[in-house]
Amino acid sequence: MASTALPQNPVLRRNITADSSVSSAVVSPADSPAQSPSTTSLSSLGSVEEVKNSRGKLLDTYGNEFEIPDYTIKQIYDAIPKHCFERSAVRSLSYVARDLIVLGSVFYACHTYVTPEYIPSMPVRAVLWALYTVVQGLFATGIWVLAHECGHQAFSPSKVLNDTVGWVLHSALLVPYFSWKISHGKHHKATGHMTRDMVFIPKTREEYSSRVGRLAHELHELTEETPIATAIHMVSQQLGGWLMYLTTNVTGHNQHERQREGKGKGKKNGFWTGVNHFNPNSPLYERKDENLIILSDIGLAITLGVLTYIGKTYGFANLLVWYILPYLWVNHWLVAITFLQHTDPTLPHYDAATWNFTRGAAATIDREFGFIGRHILHGIIETHVLHHYISTIPFYNADEASEAIKPVMGKHYRADVKDGSIGFLKAMWTSARMCQWVEPSADAQGEGKGVMFFRNRNGLGVPPTKIEAASAKNNGVIVGADE
Repeated sequence: MASTALPQNPVLRRNITADSSVSSAVVSPADSPAQSPSTTSLSSLGSVEEVKNSRGKLLDTYGNEFEIPDYTIKQIYDAIPKHCFERSAVRSLSYVARDLIVLGSVFYACHTYVTPEYIPSMPVRAVLWALYTVVQGLFATGIWVLAHECGHQAFSPSKVLNDTVGWVLHSALLVPYFSWKISHGKHHKATGHMTRDMVFIPKTREEYSSRVGRLAHELHELTEETPIATAIHMVSQQLGGWLMYLTTNVTGHNQHERQREGKGKGKKNGFWTGVNHFNPNSPLYERKDENLIILSDIGLAITLGVLTYIGKTYGFANLLVWYILPYLWVNHWLVAITFLQHTDPTLPHYDAATWNFTRGAAATIDREFGFIGRHILHGIIETHVLHHYISTIPFYNADEASEAIKPVMGKHYRADVKDGSIGFLKAMWTSARMCQWVEPSADAQGEGKGVMFFRNRNGLGVPPTKIEAASAKNNGVIVGADE
């Protein structure tokens, strides 16, 4: 649960202002649906309590009462000092140079000195090379984050420089830069939206129950998932989650029939369906983007060609240690970071009628990963809430900007910084055990039924809503096993 401890340094460590969420409606950017009636008339300003009551009692997974945010995106912008929006190409490039120098130096040191001539003990050499993969994986993740800055145009004022640096860095990490940039931008425009989010949509009660081959109304009776089953799921998620997302869009929306150019007709997420980040005809993209998808693929082809040459010249064993294992560490950190930015027992998700931009951006959480998070991963873990409101602010100004928006967000700002880096790792287990699917609160009414929270079959936190069998059948709420 969110920590309330005050940080020692208000710039380097942000104050935590809330344990849970609470509020009412919102004004959103132009791409958002129409705002709630509670923000559109003067008479509504005097009936906040009435609006709250009309939504029923909304409870997050911990049992904290939730209210929908009531501030506007303009208030967020106005609260941030103007200099926080300033981007420096020189400063950003210096971070790229620093990380590349570290990566090169660590490789040189290990390649030169972690050898039988200097270290006769094979077990010691194995440990040092294993440590090499961890360190390289962390700094390569830092490089990934800097390319992420490029994708959001937070790297510098020059779009050409941003996209050039981003394409080179991401391609070196086998990331299709423009393909990712486009889908990731759509994710930012629909964060927390149950049908439009392009990156992370949790399962509904019905979707989850279909996977275990049960009727939806029987979920409350299912036996607890064993810890070992949770652990196996986590390992598979950490190792393969990123590649599955790129190749099958596994956690993104599956509403491709709505693609306005018709590219999604008959297409669903999965292997061999064309819904991926490499196919120019994928419904994830418009026709105007297709050349950029091809350019992304060219970047990957160049990197794969270089890796093939290294493997043939120096052997697969060396390629495995030098590149593949650090690459898997990068994938692990990307999945862990993304999962924990959008998955927490305190976070809501919204249906199409209830969602708007300001609400969705608040449905994220900041965490703390200590020195590694702030200095190697460039603060991507610690300032994610701000990033979802204004993604063009460079990471080195994000702490100050985060502090500036917290008075506006008030109790709606979420952070879990308890126990620092250890707490970050513990949160992976907590979220895996507590956050299995989303559903409306049992006592939700009206607009409140469009606000969904995580529930689980492990007896943790607020129990799932009990659906009577007869009622469920009468309403057609029956979900069979996966096809």
